[in-house]
Amino acid sequence: MVGCVMGQVQALFASASTSTPVEPAQPAQTATQSFRTSRPTIVGPDTPEDPYPIQLEGVVQHGFGRGSKDLGCPTANLPDESITHMASIARPGVYYGYARVDLIDQASGLPAKDSLALPMVMSLGWNPFYKNQRMTAEIHVMHNFDSDFYGCKLKTLVLGYIRPRTRLHFTRYVHQALIDDIETDKRVALNSLARPGYEKYASDPFLSD
Repeated sequence: MVGCVMGQVQALFASASTSTPVEPAQPAQTATQSFRTSRPTIVGPDTPEDPYPIQLEGVVQHGFGRGSKDLGCPTANLPDESITHMASIARPGVYYGYARVDLIDQASGLPAKDSLALPMVMSLGWNPFYKNQRMTAEIHVMHNFDSDFYGCKLKTLVLGYIRPRTRLHFTRYVHQALIDDIETDKRVALNSLARPGYEKYASDPFLSD
């Protein structure tokens, strides 16, 4: 998949048990086989409830080079100031909604089809790069972009919560387990957004302005 920006998806969709930082919010859930097999295919009520929808926007910037494209989940990084409001009202975890890349005033050469409102999953988590003192948002837009879009504005409408971050013990199975979790997140997001109460937000004025 081309076009989303490489981010620290391993640090955000999952937290590692090999380090011992203290998170100032809910602890990450331990990843187990029973947790995975019992995950629902749709999450949230039939229409978004308070505090959703949550609006995020900012210029896509370079991440920390931890890698994510090899997991099939390239992510876009937003500036810290873009998520201040959400970080004050939401817990760490994986969320879903819609996102749109604004192609105005940029020379990336991306076609118009890459500037539609598209389904997304987002991981919100305490960033170990900042000693867990700062929240970071990593947004995966479910679309095959023609190229990266560093420097473009990304507008995101967060509509619901999928799950807490998982705590993974580093073994040779972790890479595949993380891929499986992320693929499930994508399916849950698409199923949840397919409901009429959520589909209408794809044409929300915030995304189209």
